Amino acid sequence: MTTYDRPFGRHLEDFEVGDVYRHWPGKTITEFDDHLFCMMTMNHHPLHTNEWFAENETVHKKNVVVGNLVYSLVLGMSVPDVSGAAIANLEVESLIHRFPTFHGDTIYAETRVLAAAGSSSKPDRGIVTVETKGFNQRGEEVCYFRRKLMVWKREAAPARRRPYGEDVWD
Repeated sequence: MTTYDRPFGRHLEDFEVGDVYRHWPGKTITEFDDHLFCMMTMNHHPLHTNEWFAENETVHKKNVVVGNLVYSLVLGMSVPDVSGAAIANLEVESLIHRFPTFHGDTIYAETRVLAAAGSSSKPDRGIVTVETKGFNQRGEEVCYFRRKLMVWKREAAPARRRPYGEDVWD
């Protein structure tokens, strides 16, 4: 019998400058997703939540998904491949929304490694810089951001544990 642990994030040694991670799967943003996110974050702008207002008083003539939802979704898509084992997210250096996202659009994401270096003050970790892009189903880049994260070196990373024993299949 073989047991497989799903990788979740990476250690410093796993990051190679220039590598690209294609995150999977994509996510279709529904009107409900957008409205719930707006209400949870107290963003009550009618551009996102009022169809009549959007049709009659905006340049796109339809509701636009709130940008922070698009960013959060794209960031979340990157976590299993990039920062799932990180010590901390340190900084978002830039965030750009290049095209609007509408209800019913499906978002996909990719991340490229820009830099990876050991810490000068703590030998058990390092700093990684990545850039992430979100695309819609038409191939338009709807979101871009650069971020820095602190990650463990492999030998210092805490072991993945579970709150039960190894004998669950005996």
